Amino acid sequence: MDRFLGAADSALRTLFAKPHAGRPCPMVPADETRLQEREARQAAALMRVNHVGEVCAQALYTAQALATRDPALRRHFEHAAGEETDHLAWTAGRLQELGDRPSLLNPLWYAGAFAIGLVAGRLGDRVSLGFVVETERQVEAHLESHMQRLPPGDHASRAIVAQMKDDEAAHAAQAMQAGAVELPAPARALMRAAAKVMTTTAHYI
Repeated sequence: MDRFLGAADSALRTLFAKPHAGRPCPMVPADETRLQEREARQAAALMRVNHVGEVCAQALYTAQALATRDPALRRHFEHAAGEETDHLAWTAGRLQELGDRPSLLNPLWYAGAFAIGLVAGRLGDRVSLGFVVETERQVEAHLESHMQRLPPGDHASRAIVAQMKDDEAAHAAQAMQAGAVELPAPARALMRAAAKVMTTTAHYI
């Protein structure tokens, strides 16, 4: 029961509370960010997508921690969720600085990601870890594309995205070391399709 209450608490905090980072927000002290209105709108749309990704990451790791019976693996998922909380706080803060808002569909994204994480966890720990690896690989590629699309002068957003990208790569490597299995090609393709729907929608809503 305690684990279920903890999962519910995590959902409420992710969706309705102000997230607090354990690490300072990445920044480039020597560079001041000055954006035109069009550039600010573009940066905000991309950071909203990244914020949705972190909402989903909280849901996935919380569900996977709930599903596993291995205490060590549960701690692994909870530690990763803690680092993703930093990302959640950084992207939320950057959105506020840009004068924009998170996705209005965040409860829907959270519920869907939680369900996927629970299914992955029920398929076994190695499959669950494999899901982490593939998710983080796709997120890392997605963040790399954002580095190309963010306004060149948006040093604040670019510093956040760069650190997030490094963290996601580390999460994938840790999951591999913990015994992840490679997901089959159809599963990877389905994950890419679902991510495309989410990122395209979150860009605007």
